[in-house]
Amino acid sequence: MSDTAIPSVLFVCVHNAGRSQMAAAFLTHFAGDRVQVRSAGSAPADTVNPAVVEAMAEAGIDISAEVPKVLTVEAVQASDVVITMGCGDTCPVFPGKRYLDWELPDPAGQGVDAVRPIREEIEKRIRGLVDEIAPVS
Repeated sequence: MSDTAIPSVLFVCVHNAGRSQMAAAFLTHFAGDRVQVRSAGSAPADTVNPAVVEAMAEAGIDISAEVPKVLTVEAVQASDVVITMGCGDTCPVFPGKRYLDWELPDPAGQGVDAVRPIREEIEKRIRGLVDEIAPVS
């Protein structure tokens, strides 16, 4: 299979420290090399939210080495599907891309107890996305 046949997904939130990091990690975990995964933020934080790292560790996924990345036009152009999570109008829009907006609470400043339900909702949405764009053949 050529690289062009592999769907690519970009997850975007403001700080790239919570929701988009969880979504990217779940998609990588469930789809493996069947999907190219990116995440970015319109105003990236310095580090990933520690409560998000802890919540993902509870789900068996280690994101402790991840770092927030800045959203670039190139990342959007290189993606087939762009999933925004509260980045509003700061996300560039290009014709021919599929855009989804997932309204999810922002885990910024929240403890792990508040992050768990957000993690569960993201996992549910990612499972559905995998079934749609990268089903196991």
